[in-house]
Amino acid sequence: MEIDTIAESASKALLELLSVATLKKEQILVVGCSTSEVLGKKIGSSSSLDVAKELFKGIYPIVLEKHIYLAVQCCEHLNRTLVVERECMEKYGLEEVCVYPIPKAGGSLAHCAMKILKDPVTVERVQAHAGMDIGDTFIGMHLKPVAIPVRSSYKEIGHAHLTMASTRLRLVGGERARYCAE
Repeated sequence: MEIDTIAESASKALLELLSVATLKKEQILVVGCSTSEVLGKKIGSSSSLDVAKELFKGIYPIVLEKHIYLAVQCCEHLNRTLVVERECMEKYGLEEVCVYPIPKAGGSLAHCAMKILKDPVTVERVQAHAGMDIGDTFIGMHLKPVAIPVRSSYKEIGHAHLTMASTRLRLVGGERARYCAE
């Protein structure tokens, strides 16, 4: 696996996701990642800041350009808390928690987020509008309730399995309900 292909793969996969998910300004994208899996190792065994930096290089400029919020999921050692901008926390009324992710407890991507975001905080949970799961880190708990799988031409980033999802509003009502204006 070539480390210099990671940023490009991540950015192209994210653009495919956003072409389907059509996030609005200030909606949330959750990203979970095992840098170990990207390297072809067992999840949690070979955390890599170099891989995390490459992923950030591919994802973050798009997040900024689209004016969406990034929520980076920490690993299970931190109960899958997330790193977000303080502005996102305040806009969505999220609960801040006190922890600082490091590569072996929180994950390399979350650690990078703490270093790169303008005013990062950690929060307990979000309900994101779309998500990228790089390496089967199980981001589903941080997506809105009706998640829709997004099929991509990118099945992997590095050696890590890639799963992506958008969300939609719940459909409520009965047989007489309409779900769009006529």
